[in-house]
Amino acid sequence: MGFYLFQGSYAPAAIKAMIEKPQDRRAAAAKMIEAIGGKLHHMFFCFGSDDIVALVEAPDDKAMIAGSMLVGGSGSMSAGRTTKLISIEDAMAAMKAAQDAAPSFKSALD
Repeated sequence: MGFYLFQGSYAPAAIKAMIEKPQDRRAAAAKMIEAIGGKLHHMFFCFGSDDIVALVEAPDDKAMIAGSMLVGGSGSMSAGRTTKLISIEDAMAAMKAAQDAAPSFKSALD
């Protein structure tokens, strides 16, 4: 299972619907994420260019893409993006792999 950060902006019609009928969008998101085999860890409304951010754990990239497609296809979001999060352990393993491969790389600046 991997972690993903979803950031999104609601479409004006969705914002209007939530004002007219306040809704727990976290419950709806959690149900969909569980259906793709994942877990919603946190969801927050926020100021700025995004209306919501969510920390999602999903089995793999395909599952997360499926969830993103469901949300995007619903028409409720005007924009969204997903960032795959990398654990410190995986990042350190990548640093070690880069260190090992460094002697074989010649920079364009060299």
